[in-house]
Amino acid sequence: MSGEYAIGTGVQVPESRFWAGGILDCMSETELSVICKNCGSEVSPYVTECPYCGARLRKRAPKLERRGDALEAQQPRRRRRRIPRPGRAGFAVAGERPYATIAVILVSAILLLVQKASGGALQTFGGLVVPLEDDWWRVLTAPFAYVDVGYLFVVAVGLAIFATGVERRLGTMRTAVLLVACGALGMLAASVVANAQDDFAVVAGGNGMALGAVAAWFAIRRAEVHGAIGEDYDLIGVAVAAVVLIALPLFAPTADLVAGLVGGAVGALAGLAASALQHGE
Repeated sequence: MSGEYAIGTGVQVPESRFWAGGILDCMSETELSVICKNCGSEVSPYVTECPYCGARLRKRAPKLERRGDALEAQQPRRRRRRIPRPGRAGFAVAGERPYATIAVILVSAILLLVQKASGGALQTFGGLVVPLEDDWWRVLTAPFAYVDVGYLFVVAVGLAIFATGVERRLGTMRTAVLLVACGALGMLAASVVANAQDDFAVVAGGNGMALGAVAAWFAIRRAEVHGAIGEDYDLIGVAVAAVVLIALPLFAPTADLVAGLVGGAVGALAGLAASALQHGE
């Protein structure tokens, strides 16, 4: 069968194929020249393997589309770029001093200093004793009572990092109510659980307040950066702070796990509610 050699391929092709559909007679020399990176031979751009050395040239042959009387390689379509959505309306971050956070830390430090100086018992300075009996006011004072300086230091660091961010968004009064609620409800839950187990325990300290501040800050900040461009928060740092506060009962005898977890739950719910109200406005 008679035929000719395809340009730049060295492969004999039947003559009729050069004129089928008027394809190859309309192609330019550049379109028929692809250099094999393995052997350096010029091969057709419409093959996937080099006919000389068998090297792989591409994953699959290009799709052809008709343009006039000729067929040309189909150009890849450009993907539409997704435009990030603008972030939600965030809280107005105030530049004022976080008075509520400072007051919580100072009151706790003063009570600890007085207790250490006087040598009085923790119950005298507001510690919660289970069974609680008629001293319900202790659920409000117990989050501010400490016997361990290290315990106070860890809680104070947590409040200084996270409660200040919450206060600059919610304001002083709301943050003060939030911290007191996290601490008091945590102490109430701890007393109920201990009383149900017939345990005699003394519970004190602000791990519930600190965990509540962490959870509230996380909920508010997550809502602020959701869909925003160029904004983020340190999730690992939040997780480390939460784990340290949850593990406090292992090192501080008056810290209670239930009080911490309930305080964190109250803070998370408050942060979610504040974010939802802000977004609604």
